[in-house]
Amino acid sequence: MYNFDKAVNRLAQGSSKWQQMVAEKPDVSKDVFPFSVADVDFLPPPELVKSLQQFVGEAIFGYTNGTQGYYQSVIDWMQHQHNWQIKKDWVVLSPGVVPAIYNAIKTYTNENDGVIIMPPVYYPFSASITNTKRQLVENPLIIDSNGKYAIDFADLEIKASNPRNKLLIFCSPHNPVGRVWRKEELTQVAEICLKHKVLIVSDEIHFDLIMPGHKHYVFATLSEQISNNVIVCTAPSKSFNLAGLQTSNIIIPNKQLRDQYSDYISKNGFHSLNIIGFKACEIVYTQCQAWLQQFIALIYKNHLLVKEFFAKNLPEIVVYDLEGTYLQWLDFRSLGMQPQELEKFLQQEAELFFDEGYIFGNQGVSFERINIACPTIILQAGLKRLLTAIQTKTNQN
Repeated sequence: MYNFDKAVNRLAQGSSKWQQMVAEKPDVSKDVFPFSVADVDFLPPPELVKSLQQFVGEAIFGYTNGTQGYYQSVIDWMQHQHNWQIKKDWVVLSPGVVPAIYNAIKTYTNENDGVIIMPPVYYPFSASITNTKRQLVENPLIIDSNGKYAIDFADLEIKASNPRNKLLIFCSPHNPVGRVWRKEELTQVAEICLKHKVLIVSDEIHFDLIMPGHKHYVFATLSEQISNNVIVCTAPSKSFNLAGLQTSNIIIPNKQLRDQYSDYISKNGFHSLNIIGFKACEIVYTQCQAWLQQFIALIYKNHLLVKEFFAKNLPEIVVYDLEGTYLQWLDFRSLGMQPQELEKFLQQEAELFFDEGYIFGNQGVSFERINIACPTIILQAGLKRLLTAIQTKTNQN
């Protein structure tokens, strides 16, 4: 129904990941696409383009607030997509999830307070803590007996029990390891945090991108008590590739927490979002669910392709099951390269531009995060370049 076989070279559009690729290898081949930053190179859903074109033809671009239609689209999406009944008043606007995390840290903690994260994890988490002069507290994920990433609850209990540690930034689904947390896991995290009065900021920006056989639970749906201790960060930006329109919905059920947050951002000059972002979010949440379902099918198809490719050609490289997101996590440690050596090899010899694992914390050293939300033929070409480069290097040695 939709064309996911064609991608667009976005260099001339100012795409950050395309500019980064060219900066790293100025003579990169013309047919190479990057697999790094978490956005995609497909054209937007045609329903979005058509409706936005009509809207732009009639709109006046003055100061704009969210309309009733906008808020209702967010309320309805949470209900039918995630079985979460929210109220309009719970929705606090933000130009992005990362700014919201910064604002939450500055709203609910003081300098030198501890903020907990679970590395390897999305690298702006650690940056937001150190940049605001808070103390970075790591509760690293562990790999269980089944080879799956898991939460170290015993260590979380220790970290949460320290009264200095006031906040947990949680990633659900987890970026980069691709876990979709089970209800029991979320409940255990929530109970530890409630016990020790640790507030949870749950980054759920990938919550629509769930692979077959898995189910995402919004943290705030577990119970009313848990809901009152959670700030849920959502956006249409990963689901529908709208990051450049800078529209996120931060949902805070607890009125006291919501008032604190709203007061902080108001005093720091934030007023509202842009008119196109408002309308685009409303359109995708009301007209583009079929596009999303086909997009998820493509991601899962590509994940299975990656698993099959490495099992057949490079079984020493570990491919982690993808439960959610479109970010494939791979363990390259068996190649025996130092992180910078591996990065240089991939970029210069294989013309592969991934997100290096070390940016997600020390636990990601010599891992790679690959954005597989791309045409299958582009992914196949990249994997072929990897195999050829490794074979060439092996023969040279």
